[in-house]
Amino acid sequence: PPAADPPRRSDEMPPSPSTIKHHPSSVNLELLTSLLREGKEKQLVKFLSKELSCVSMPLAKRLVAELGTRPGPVRDMSRKRPNRRLVAELQWAADTPVDTLQDKQIVALYQLLRDATFGNPSASCLSPVGEYNMRLGIIKELRPDLVATHQESACVVEGHPAVIEAGVCLGGRDAKPGITVYRFANRIPLLFEGGGDVATVVSKKRIAWANYKIRHTQDKIGVFVSLVSTKVPFKGTGKEYIGDDIPEVREAVKRAIEKCCLQLKAKIVKQRALADEREKKKNLTKYIPDVSRALIGMMSQLAEAGGEAGGGRQRARPRDAEHDALLEQVRAKRLKEEDLSEKLRVHVETCDAANALETVEAGKRGARLLLQDLYLSPLDEATELLPEVQHPLFALKLHARALHAERA
Repeated sequence: PPAADPPRRSDEMPPSPSTIKHHPSSVNLELLTSLLREGKEKQLVKFLSKELSCVSMPLAKRLVAELGTRPGPVRDMSRKRPNRRLVAELQWAADTPVDTLQDKQIVALYQLLRDATFGNPSASCLSPVGEYNMRLGIIKELRPDLVATHQESACVVEGHPAVIEAGVCLGGRDAKPGITVYRFANRIPLLFEGGGDVATVVSKKRIAWANYKIRHTQDKIGVFVSLVSTKVPFKGTGKEYIGDDIPEVREAVKRAIEKCCLQLKAKIVKQRALADEREKKKNLTKYIPDVSRALIGMMSQLAEAGGEAGGGRQRARPRDAEHDALLEQVRAKRLKEEDLSEKLRVHVETCDAANALETVEAGKRGARLLLQDLYLSPLDEATELLPEVQHPLFALKLHARALHAERA
């Protein structure tokens, strides 16, 4: 029977979301009316500065002053016919009680909040899955050859914070040639109507895969896009896909996928360079027997020609002592084809190791090495840790009990 509790793939939990206040750009007329009626603050300025986020007291006073100077025509959002306009002759003050605001005044305040520009809301209310867990999930399900993940900084969609996470993998179990898109919204998979989704459109039409050494029609490419937001901008009532008509989401998805492609490009270039070196070494090793046979034959002819001459006629090109010793070994049958082949193989191995060392040294001197996060799950979060060890490529923390065990 199947196990009741399958083993965990990761012990790294996503961050817990925190409660934040409503952003002024995210409230609609109904919500604004409810906040005014049920809020604790009784004065308009204090309501704006304390019940809404990204609104300081000086900014709240400026908003109230702006309400007093706005032009007369105001759209009456509470009526069934939105194209009808009324002339609002309203009085505003910083200490205006919120419970005395009329419907026309609430509509004017709502319009001002929609027109004004505020700072970005905090993303602490979101709980994205994280790059580490996304990478583990991709590896577990697809078993790809290469995988890269990236989490974009928070963007704002109509006053609501949103975080885009993306992953791109190459190869994998049961993968098909071409681009396969996997979509998630608030960590829930989206299974239908994927053709018009922003992740699909961006992946297949807005990414220049050839610039990253990826053949999008031949390689097995998996694209994972996860959007986390307090209000997912679904298209339609089915809530099955996110449209491509929201610039903030579209650009964030594109940036995240491109960051993943940059990571894969560095890995692909390194793999192809190593493959070229292996192919070069293979070709050199392949022709070693033929080269050895040709060299032995040529040196045998030189040795025989030198022996028949007996030194009677003058040589056109004098040879040094090392060459004469080599020909003497060939003449005496002490240097055979097998010995020469072995020496050539050793020379190829030595040159290959020297080239690899030069490549590493050149990368340390000039090229910027690709840094990747190394995640190690702690044995116990309460365990005492030794001071952090800093290195150009990583930061290392060790358990104190590991040092005690080594001393014991």
